[in-house]
Amino acid sequence: MENLFNIEEELKKLPDQPGVYIMHDSRDAIIYIGKAVSLRKRVHQYFQPSHNEGIKKAQMVKQIARFEYIVTDSELEALVLECNLIKEHCPKYNTMLRDDKSYPYIRVTLGEDFPRVLFSHRQKKDKSRYFGPYTSAGAVKNTIELVNKIYQLRTCNRNLPRDTGKERPCLNYHIHQCTAPCQGYIGKEEYRERIGAVLEFLNGNYGAVLKDLEKKMQQASENLEFEKAIEYRELLGSVRQIAQKQKITHNDGEDKDIIALAADDTDAVVQVFFVRDGKLIGRDHFYVRVGTEDEKSQILSTFLKQFYAGTPYIPREIMLPGAVEEQGVLADWLSGKRGSRVYIRVPQKGMKEKLVELAQKNAELVLAQDKEKLKREEGRTIGALKEIGGLLGLGKLSRVEAFDISNISGFETVGSMVVYEKGKPKRSDYRKFKLKTVTGPDDYASMHEVLTRRFTHGMQEMEALREKDMEQDYGSFTKFPDLIMMDGGRGQVNIALRVLEELGLRIPVCGMVKDDNHRTRGLYYNNVEIPIDRRSEGFKLITRIQDEAHRFAIEYHRSLRSKEQVHSVLDDIPGIGPARRKALMRKYQSLDAIKAADEADLAATETMNGQAAGVVYAYFHSRDSGREPGEAEDGQVEQTDEI
Repeated sequence: MENLFNIEEELKKLPDQPGVYIMHDSRDAIIYIGKAVSLRKRVHQYFQPSHNEGIKKAQMVKQIARFEYIVTDSELEALVLECNLIKEHCPKYNTMLRDDKSYPYIRVTLGEDFPRVLFSHRQKKDKSRYFGPYTSAGAVKNTIELVNKIYQLRTCNRNLPRDTGKERPCLNYHIHQCTAPCQGYIGKEEYRERIGAVLEFLNGNYGAVLKDLEKKMQQASENLEFEKAIEYRELLGSVRQIAQKQKITHNDGEDKDIIALAADDTDAVVQVFFVRDGKLIGRDHFYVRVGTEDEKSQILSTFLKQFYAGTPYIPREIMLPGAVEEQGVLADWLSGKRGSRVYIRVPQKGMKEKLVELAQKNAELVLAQDKEKLKREEGRTIGALKEIGGLLGLGKLSRVEAFDISNISGFETVGSMVVYEKGKPKRSDYRKFKLKTVTGPDDYASMHEVLTRRFTHGMQEMEALREKDMEQDYGSFTKFPDLIMMDGGRGQVNIALRVLEELGLRIPVCGMVKDDNHRTRGLYYNNVEIPIDRRSEGFKLITRIQDEAHRFAIEYHRSLRSKEQVHSVLDDIPGIGPARRKALMRKYQSLDAIKAADEADLAATETMNGQAAGVVYAYFHSRDSGREPGEAEDGQVEQTDEI
């Protein structure tokens, strides 16, 4: 591509018009997408020696093999196109929003004669009324359940009034949680009055509901209907709980998103408070990948474009801690998506400023907490691996492979290979081995076969890749470990070293030694057992690796045993499938009884006929008498104890 595309010549062809430019690397992968008021001026800037946009952009420019562009009629159109393309291609050097979340709504189906209150994942353009979005799906479901209980609304999907009276009322009617409009027990006008009250409730007007429930609770108590009184009391408590969660933030009743940012050199957290109808209904935070040179205004501008490009609801007002790039263009774009004017504001005083400050504090708290969490995670993974490398004198370790053998008295011997990279399990590279050359309980011979197959296969794959002039490390076998960990001591380590010597490979091998109580004790390396502090992260990682290798081998062995244990001799008889096998076992209870039966008796068995009976009779009477090896009296392989 570099030979065909002359960057200097193509720069001269750029138009002085607004549009979107797309940068490609030598493999033709898209690495950056941007918009410009003037494509000629903006793209030229990247290739000016005196121009400095930071380390990240400088690294990106070095990788550009070609670029393309799309001309638009306005900067606003360029912004829309840039958002769509970034979301589609996720370029490496664009500031990217890591999360892809959606928020639930409460939907009231006003387009139906007898509306329902439903959970909805998105807001559609229909006759329904939507409330939300909410940050908690659980809270939405609880609210819907509460509304249906209070107002006894229908939850079925029957087409009313067309299907009225066609079926019996459901259980909800009998437990007094539905007024059964499907039977005509409630009129359309009365049902609509209930829906009106529901809309008031979902708008946050709880006073009428609380007053009504209190009245019903008192009346039920005076009538000595204590079960009803308890039910109303529980409903009353639920409504009060929901009412307390609605924190009033401003008395204007407007919908707002309050957005703030906390950032360091490599990570940023954007905190969003959702205010609907003047009430704070929830909050959420998002992680953003940033570079050291990215300014907060740039990060927030990018966040706004990506976040609102993917959310179905846009509020009337967005409040920020400071001005952002392209603020006017962003406001025009959001207004077009909403269908009415959207305002991006930076509050300077009052309640709005306090809410922005609160969002800012929350963002800083999340960033600080997650940094500590990441440090702890790094200590138990990369730090633990570094500790093991230090104990063995191996320096830096990245990939570790552990092997284990599982069998019961030589039955279906299997091997397992588990892989840890940077201290974490890489399950896509796990492999199982069913032994082909070893019979009987010989763990050393089994391990020799497993290791030989694993590394021989890897060497063959690498040779094939070299012949095709392709890069290595395409699969779990082509990538060799920095350390091999054996489940055992000297014997298992020596087997591994012998295999590596036979194949001409040099890979460090250590054994994970256990004590008499079958607990990890230390590492065996270079003919020396190395004790490890049981409280260290390195010791904990060794224990996790050993347990994982053992678990993986046992699960594979158990799956093979379960397949064998359900096999019956009757399965080997042509024409005898599962149904006939079950019928024969129900009637005769044992193989000996089946063998003793004549053809007429067999033919009289359920699902059997004369031909099938003849096949069964001939199968047993043409064989030597006596039970097959490994068979129990019921025709199944004898059970063995679990490991």
